[in-house]
Amino acid sequence: MEQLKHECGVAMIRLLKPLSYYEKKYGTWAYGFNKLYLMMEKQHNRGQEGAGIASVCLNKEPGTEYMFREKAEGKDAITEIFSRVTQEMAGELYMGHLRYSTTGKSGLTFVHPFLRRNNWRAKNLCLCGNFNMTNIDEVFQFLTAQGQSPRIYGDSYITLELMGHRLDREVERLFVEAKEKGLEGTDITNYIDNHVEMANVLKTTMIHYDGGYVMCGLTGSGEMFAVRDPWGIRPAFFYRDEELIALASERPVLQTTFDIDREKVFELKPGQALIVHKNGESRLELIMPAQKLSACSFERIYFSRGSDCDIYQERKRLGEQLTQPILRAIDNDVTNTVFSYIPNTAEVAYYGMTDGFRKLHGEVRTEKVVWKDIKMRTFIADNSERNDLAAHVYDISYGSLRPYEDNLVIIDDSIVRGTTLRESIFKILDRLHPKKIVMVSSSPQIRYPDYYGIDMARLEEFCAFRATMALIEERGMWQLVNDTYLACKEELRNHGEDLINHVRALYEPFTIEEINQKIVEMLRPKGMQAPVELVFQSIEGLHEACPNHPGDWYFTGHYPTPGGTRLCNQAFVNYIDSKLKNNKK
Repeated sequence: MEQLKHECGVAMIRLLKPLSYYEKKYGTWAYGFNKLYLMMEKQHNRGQEGAGIASVCLNKEPGTEYMFREKAEGKDAITEIFSRVTQEMAGELYMGHLRYSTTGKSGLTFVHPFLRRNNWRAKNLCLCGNFNMTNIDEVFQFLTAQGQSPRIYGDSYITLELMGHRLDREVERLFVEAKEKGLEGTDITNYIDNHVEMANVLKTTMIHYDGGYVMCGLTGSGEMFAVRDPWGIRPAFFYRDEELIALASERPVLQTTFDIDREKVFELKPGQALIVHKNGESRLELIMPAQKLSACSFERIYFSRGSDCDIYQERKRLGEQLTQPILRAIDNDVTNTVFSYIPNTAEVAYYGMTDGFRKLHGEVRTEKVVWKDIKMRTFIADNSERNDLAAHVYDISYGSLRPYEDNLVIIDDSIVRGTTLRESIFKILDRLHPKKIVMVSSSPQIRYPDYYGIDMARLEEFCAFRATMALIEERGMWQLVNDTYLACKEELRNHGEDLINHVRALYEPFTIEEINQKIVEMLRPKGMQAPVELVFQSIEGLHEACPNHPGDWYFTGHYPTPGGTRLCNQAFVNYIDSKLKNNKK
């Protein structure tokens, strides 16, 4: 319901035949670009703030460009950048990126890919990724301690400079090796270009990072690589045949683009890199030891396209597993209940929910109660009028319920901030005069920030956190707040690996039902008539539905890396400090 800016999307292609082969077989010089375009459009859901592409053409003569990059901002960025493509830019290596900002930084400067130039082909590096690093301060200090001065403070630029530095060292290693073999002049250059070992570069770069990532890159000499974080937080899939190698953030993208079965698509494992050498030879290599699997469950609930066969079934199970708590909420009165969903990402969970009720009660009443209109342009500057327009993004099917007789059960994939419920959904549903509204979330309560690529970094954004703090205030439990604040500050002095997330203590005195009731009280619009009850997915239900994606830190506070735990403690300190500062004004 509430748009979350989140994991970016990546796409890579390495053509394994001469360019003339594709032009002859497929009738166009743009075969590689056409496939890259399709892969990016199929992942448009992963980034609508900007997009960028890069290509490398092997065997270009000195004095001619061999490494190209195009970037653009806005929801039409993909169309814009591909409209600039020319035959001169066609090559053997292609890379694309779709961007959502998770840092609040915007502008073309921050759109991937990032490019580091050099007169040596092998030292040119183009980088993009789906990532967010939690320890960028430490990496920055590591770089500056070596004498470097990055121009921009941000994980993308700092990663480019760190990896570029390690690539320089790899080239220098090969230079010495070539000299020892008695090579001179361009023979040294050719030796370097043909022997770059990206595994050396990746192993000496990625060891410094704490975070979730799929890091992708191209070099001017023709190396291509993608590496996944050792916790498996961010996803990546690849496909290989005799004509090409391709990688994307989602499996169905490869299935559709190359018309292949799912059995031909493989997932990059945690800590593993797909490395494609200049000569087209490819291999998988473990760059860092795999850690405890923490694959992002939000990918399954919301972010990834539901067309993936496994995700489709998982979302259905998430809905079906809520049958019993929903039954309790409607006092078992299935006859006088209408079932519906919030468009569009909750639709599959809705099918699972209604399937569950049919297994118990036969046919149930289903209606498309809520419609999502095309987002209106909020050209009016005044905030109150802008909010009024935003409240009309959704509309209802009048007459879909029997007034004052029917319960309405309506499912969404998640309830994060609650703004859309308060400003729009509850108001319009109340116009139908339901006997009761049961608002269902196919995910558990979101209680903690994410620091691995989802745009939700502040505790006060979450309605579950605000409700918990309201309960604490009502019950005079400010000693708990003070103790938690001091414990978080003390934990920030701990620079070890075994960190404790002290924010979790705030939720311990309260049941889920108590927090639910307070959320309803806080989100209920003035004048609303119908009673409302919230039903959330359980943590156990989440893991049962998505057994291979156990990452649940936004629900449980159990972060897979020390950096995530540290930033959560810091978030609470920041929250209290801000409160104290405002109270002094």
